[in-house]
Amino acid sequence: MTNRPDPHRFAHVTEWVFDLDNTLYPHHSNLFSQIDVRMTEYVSQLLGLPREEARKVQKELYRAYGTTLKGLMERYRVDPDDFLQKVHDIDYGWLDPDPALGEAIRALPGRKFIFTNGSRSHAERAARQLGILDHFEDIFDIVAARLTPKPAAGTYDLFLDLHAVAGPSAVMFEDLARNLRVPKALGMTTVLVVPRNFEPDFADIWEADREEKDHVDYVTDDLTAFLTALVAG
Repeated sequence: MTNRPDPHRFAHVTEWVFDLDNTLYPHHSNLFSQIDVRMTEYVSQLLGLPREEARKVQKELYRAYGTTLKGLMERYRVDPDDFLQKVHDIDYGWLDPDPALGEAIRALPGRKFIFTNGSRSHAERAARQLGILDHFEDIFDIVAARLTPKPAAGTYDLFLDLHAVAGPSAVMFEDLARNLRVPKALGMTTVLVVPRNFEPDFADIWEADREEKDHVDYVTDDLTAFLTALVAG
């Protein structure tokens, strides 16, 4: 599934903004599953709960606050640095280097950014493993966002102000459609990246995001092909 881009509609773009998890690396790499397990373990140890109960609490916090970390901070005054260090202690060897993606990103005209609800160190290690880190001007992480995750409007404002990005000159690539609502309102072109052979009832990714489709300009399950088509055009 690739909603083939019209290069003319991207001719104005000077800033390319990419989410990290399940966007710059594919969902089928399953890297985020390691982080998910670590978060459950963290909640289990913090609250003294069996794993099954801890996972329920973790997911409830995620739904209520946007990220598990935000919920843990609000309810249990968790140290964010401790949380981020422990949940990102994972094996990045699960990611295969992607030279084709690297070349496609390198060839894009203008500045490129990673904008993630994760930590800078996590983004750096993942991007380095993929072989694409050197193509980005900067990484805007959860710490730069003052620990307030996407899709909070203020978080996007912080990013735009910090890097002097004008919404109408930018494009945002995301794997969660709800995180594209604010970028669309800011005038950004929006691209939803879905798993290969995506089906609309793929709950772990789509969740309730089908209601957010009006904020999505393009949908692709092959980011490299999408970017390559833009460059070729």
